[in-house]
This record gives sequence, structure tokens and C-alpha cells, in this order.
Amino acid sequence: EAVTGAQLIAQALRAQNIEYMFGIVGIPVTEIAIAAQAVGIKYVGMRNEQSACYAASAVGYLTGRPGVCLVVSGPGFLHALGGMANATINCWPLIVIGGSSDRNQETMGAFQEFPQVEAGRLYNKLSVRPSSLEVIPAVIEKAVRTSMYGRPGCCYIDIPGDFVNLQVNKSSVKYMECCLPPPISMAEHSAVSKAASVIALSKQPLLIIGKGSAAYSHAENNIRKLVELCGLPFLPTPMAKGVVPDNHPNCVAAARSTALQHADVIILLGARLNWILHFGLPPRYRQDVKVIQIDICAEELGNNVRPAAALLGDIKAVTEQLLEEFNKRSWKYPSNSEWWQKLKGKIKNNEERSKGLALQKSLPMNYYTVFHHIRELVPKDCILVSEGANTMDIGRTMLPNFYPRQRLDAGTFGTMGVGLGFAIAAAMVARDHTPGRRVVCIEGDSAFGFSGMEVETICRYNLPIMIIVVNNNGIYTGLDANSWEEMLKFGDPTTCVPPVSLLPNAHYEKIMSAFGGKGYFVKTPEELQNALKASVADKQTPSLINVMIDPQSERKKQEFPWLTRSNL
Repeated sequence: EAVTGAQLIAQALRAQNIEYMFGIVGIPVTEIAIAAQAVGIKYVGMRNEQSACYAASAVGYLTGRPGVCLVVSGPGFLHALGGMANATINCWPLIVIGGSSDRNQETMGAFQEFPQVEAGRLYNKLSVRPSSLEVIPAVIEKAVRTSMYGRPGCCYIDIPGDFVNLQVNKSSVKYMECCLPPPISMAEHSAVSKAASVIALSKQPLLIIGKGSAAYSHAENNIRKLVELCGLPFLPTPMAKGVVPDNHPNCVAAARSTALQHADVIILLGARLNWILHFGLPPRYRQDVKVIQIDICAEELGNNVRPAAALLGDIKAVTEQLLEEFNKRSWKYPSNSEWWQKLKGKIKNNEERSKGLALQKSLPMNYYTVFHHIRELVPKDCILVSEGANTMDIGRTMLPNFYPRQRLDAGTFGTMGVGLGFAIAAAMVARDHTPGRRVVCIEGDSAFGFSGMEVETICRYNLPIMIIVVNNNGIYTGLDANSWEEMLKFGDPTTCVPPVSLLPNAHYEKIMSAFGGKGYFVKTPEELQNALKASVADKQTPSLINVMIDPQSERKKQEFPWLTRSNL
């Protein structure tokens, strides 16, 4: 019995328990998408390869099993590179399958010919082209396994165009069983004992939770037990919000700067000392801070800061080891310490400042007012997707998460344009695994522009995603309509309009209306409340709420901004 290359690819993916494929079809990959549907893989046709790649990677984060991104040769492959890099730097499993030139046309200037395997090596854990149809299942099994094992990331499989419809006898194919789950490694007992001793001697400890803890190890129960057994203050990194609920009494996210700057012992649970955590260096941290690093990747241990203890292993397994150690020691950090009083004082002060901004009555609204109403009205168990500059940063502090793996944002790579792809993936996974759970995608107007056409995808598949565009007419800051008109009097906008400006009062909600969803244009808190209530109540229809805010509204002044800011 004969089987085509497209059928082999689809069957091999299904054998590896792949559920979702996102992409844009064309020569030579259309038949692969059709074959995938025939074996029960859900195919979502997107409007841009970058968004397709972002969506497939988010599936990997949410489910622990990679999604697949399917792209055409040349430009299609190149458009997906952003998603590949984002997945690998975020440590999310992803498979990208790209069509390429027919083998007999290589080096001849074939249609969309490009050295895809070589180019893919910079962005992927594995970049490979099967040598024959017979080995396709083995190559796909290796790619899926590699994407998940160790530190997860993207793997690229290149498929020559002539392979797609070429046939081979089934009896000659090397079929593969589903790869085993990733092996679970544990830290050395001596390292666990040393870490526990350092923690027990600390005067001002801080536990930092990374998204690796949330996504891959499903370590939320162990981490919560550790927090409560030892009485430790904890700080989640942005996408680790909800591993332990944000409303837990030990959460010190509202005193982030103080916690980082004054902690004498920091326990890093799967978090990296990169730009998000200011590299672990002064003046953001104490000169004498002791860092305990727990990570699945050996190369990460000792990066930027020499650790006082290094625990190599799976976060869930290592936190289990720490729990056993502290159960033997019966140590608990005192809740009446000066450190706790300092942190609680700072939390109270920061929350009062944010509340004051949120309750301002002036129009146009500011960010804090908008997020106050969103927090009050969106479901507590919704999946929050967020991107933008101020929109994402302020939303991170204003919108709590109560459950793990339910916040997706620009991530380690700081990638803008991920929002709608992530939201589509989250809505697909929610529909299949947690029916009724809503996806709320909160975007800056600039961020929305990167992938706004995916609104059509959302409506085509009838995904009841709530998109909220926080619209300040610009990147970071914008101009109001009057200032814009005055600016245009000076001449050509290419030479006189500030580079951060976007068109004032753009009606993004009409994009949603154009495709059959519901659009709302709001300027006041009352209009925002009404739009939010209507969108939450309608569980069948996608919606977009375009919220106009003060173009000069900004984040409250930070002592230590994440990045060096330019002087605009």
C-alpha cells in the first residue's frame, strides 16, 4: 500500500500526540494541512506566518506538547523566524515545518529557494531535512522529543516540495511510537542541604518564581507548600503570576523594587538572571546577595552571578526535595521580622498610589483607571494575554492572576506582535480542555497593529476572545487630535510628526465589526463598564473594546525602570 509524503508527515505528527497546527498554506505545503485534518489534527489558518508561529509556540507552553507551525518556502519560512526565536528564547516547545524547493532544482534559482536548514540553525534546537520519505516519522519523533527535553525550544523540519506528493510503500517506512515524556532529574542531596542551610540563615529572604516552574514542571502545589511551610516572601516573574495566586499573603509583587534591592538571599525557581531581573547585579541588588539557583539547564547555573548553591534539576522534583529537607529541619521564617514589616509597608504605599490613580475622574482616562474596571469585571479564571509597553507593564501590576499558566505576554524576548496569536492558541486550548474559560487579550494600540488582521481569524473560527485595545494614539505616548492637526501645519508628517505618534482616535473596533464580531468605542468609565459587561455576558461572539485614554498617560515613576529609557 502506497502513502504520500504529506500523509506520512500527518500520521507521524498524530503518533506524537500533536493536536494543533497553525499556518498559511500555499505551494508546496497545502496537501500537508489537508492530510493533518484527515488524521484529526486541528488546523488553524492564520493571516501571517509570524502570528501562526506565535500561536503554535503558545500551545507548547499551555499544554507541554508542541504545536506545529506550517509555512511555505522562502518568505514564508523567513516570516516564521521571529516565532522560532521567540519560542527558543522563551523555552517553549515548538515544531515548524517548512516547504522548500524541489531537490532536483537546488542551486538553480528555484521558486522561493533559500538555505532554510542552515538559516534555521541559529533559531532552533534542531534544524533538519529528512533524507527520504521512509525516515520522516523518525525525524518527526526526534524533533518533538528534542523540543521538549532539557530546556524546551523550537525544532525545524524542512520538507522538499517534491516529497509532498511523492509516494512510498508503507512497508518500507520506519514508523515510530510516541516519544516518552521528558525524564525528570533531581538535584544532588548535598546541594539541596546547602541551599536549605543558606535559606535558614537568611535575614531577608526572597523566592523568585519563573515561568519555567509554571509551564513545564506543573510545580504549583509544591511551590505553594514551600512558601507556606517556610513563610517565604515570593515574587513571580511576569508569566509566572498565578503559580501561587497573586492574592496570597506572601506575594510581594507590589514591593518588587524593594524586595529585589534589599534581599540577602534569593531563591531562583526556574527564573533567569537576565534583563527582566536586572542580571542580578548592583545597584538593583545588594553587593553581598546570596543566590540559590534552581534550573533544568546546567549552562544557566552561574550566569551573571556566582550562586551560593546550584541545584540542577526539574523544578517540581527539586522543590519536593527542598520540602523534605525543611520538614526535617522544622524551620520557618518569622512573620514578625523587620523584613516583612518593610515589605508590607512598601506594598501598602504602592497600592495606595495605584488606587489613587485608578480612581481619578478626569477625562481622558489613564491606564490605571482602565485596568481598575477591567479587574473588576473580567472573569477571575480568564486567560490573560497582554502586550504593549505601558499597557503590559501597568497591566502586570494591576491585573492579578490566580491560576498557573494563565498569563501570556511579550516574554523573555520582549516580542511585540505576539498577542493575537497567543490569544487564538489559548482560545483553542481552552475550548478543548477547559470549556467556558474566557480569553482576554489586552493590547496597546501599537502592539495591536502588528497582528490586527488576525481578528478575521478569530471571527472565522468563532473564538469568543475579548480584545481590549488601550489606545493612546502612539508608541509609549501619542498626540491628541488637536495637537495632531497643529503638527500637520508644519509640513510633511514624515519630517515633523514625532516617530512615536500614531493616527489619533483610530477606530480599531471597526475591524472587529467588519468580520462579524462586536466592536465598542469607549471614552468614559461608564462606557467601558457597559462594554466589558456586554462582552463578558456574550460567550459566543468575539469582541473588541477600543478604549481611548490620555495620550500622555504613563506609568507611575519607577526608581529602577526595566530598561534605560530614552529622553523623549
